[in-house]
Amino acid sequence: MTVDHIVPFKAGDGRALNLVHLRGPRTPSRGPVLLVHGAGVRADIFRPPVANTFTNALLDAGHDVWLLNWRASIDLPLCDWTLDQAALHDHPAAVQRVLDETGAHSLKAVVHCQGSTSFTMAAVAGLLPQVDTIVSNAVSLHPMVCTAARLKGLLTGPLVGLMTDQLNPQWAAGRGDGVDRWPARLLCGVVKLTHRGCDNDVCKFTSFTYGSGFSVLWQHENLNQATHDWLRHEFAAVPMSFFRQMARCIQVGHLVRQSPLPGLPADYAAAPPRSVARFTFVAGRRNDCFKWQGQQASFNWFNQHQPGRHDFQIFEDYGHLDVFMGQHAARDTFPVMLAALA
Repeated sequence: MTVDHIVPFKAGDGRALNLVHLRGPRTPSRGPVLLVHGAGVRADIFRPPVANTFTNALLDAGHDVWLLNWRASIDLPLCDWTLDQAALHDHPAAVQRVLDETGAHSLKAVVHCQGSTSFTMAAVAGLLPQVDTIVSNAVSLHPMVCTAARLKGLLTGPLVGLMTDQLNPQWAAGRGDGVDRWPARLLCGVVKLTHRGCDNDVCKFTSFTYGSGFSVLWQHENLNQATHDWLRHEFAAVPMSFFRQMARCIQVGHLVRQSPLPGLPADYAAAPPRSVARFTFVAGRRNDCFKWQGQQASFNWFNQHQPGRHDFQIFEDYGHLDVFMGQHAARDTFPVMLAALA
C-alpha cells in the first residue's frame, strides 16, 4: 500500500506549490526521483488506473518517489504562467526542497511534456546542479509539431486568445470556470464538429487543445477503459500565455525565452548546456502532439556538446502520454526508463 505525504513549499517568486511524497511498504534503497507533469494536468497523471503504474514500478525498484505539482498543475489556482517562470522559480525550489527533506546530495528526474521543456530550460541555464539524471519524455529543447498543428498555433491561437484567457477540456463535460460563457460554448461546438472517434468529450477536447487530429495525446488501443474514463477528470485549464510561448518556440525551432528574467538566457540553444546531468530522451513514434524527431534533435544537440553522455530511445507503438498510462506500458516502456535511472 502506498501512502501520500503532501509537502507544501514556495517557488522562488513566492507562489505556493507542493510535492507529493509516495511512501511504499519498503524503505527506499535508492535516492530520490522527482516526477514532473505536463501542462493542464497534475502530479496524479502518473498514477492512472492500470495494474502497475510508473510510480509503483519506481517504488518496487527501491527509489524514493516524489511528485511535483508546479504552477501548471490543475490542483493549484490558475495563473498566466510561462515556461520561463517554471524554470527559474519552480524547479530549482522543488529540487532543493526534496534534497532538504531527504538529506540527499543529488536526485534524478523523470519529466514529461511542458514539465520537460521547463525542466530542460532550468538545466541548460545551470539552475539544477544537484540533478544528475534526467529522463525526458515527448519534448524538450526542440519542440516540433506537424504542419497542421503549426498553422493552428499561428492562426487559430491568436484568435482564440482574443476570446478567452484559457483553454479548458473540462468545458466539454460542463465543468470549469467560464463554462457558461460563449467562448466555451463555441469551442465545445467546434470540437464536437471536428473531433470524432470516441464517446469521451474531454478526450476530444484535449486533442483540440494540444494539437491537430484525433487523438493527439495517446493511441486509444493502448488505454484500458478505466483509464479512458479516468481521464475525464484529469485535464483542465491551461492559460493562453503558455500557448503564445510555445508557438514562438516552434517557429524558432527550439526553446526561447518569452520575457526577460534574471538568470535565464534569451535563447536556450545558443550556448552549451550548463548541466552535468545525463539525459535520456524518450519519445513515442506515434506521438501526434510533438513529433518524435524533436527529441532526436535535442539528443543530437546535447551529444554535440557532451559526446557519448546522453541517450535516445523510441517507443514504436506509443504516442504522448500513453508512455506512462498505457495498459502495457509496464512491459513496453517502463524498463527503458528504469534502466536510465539505475
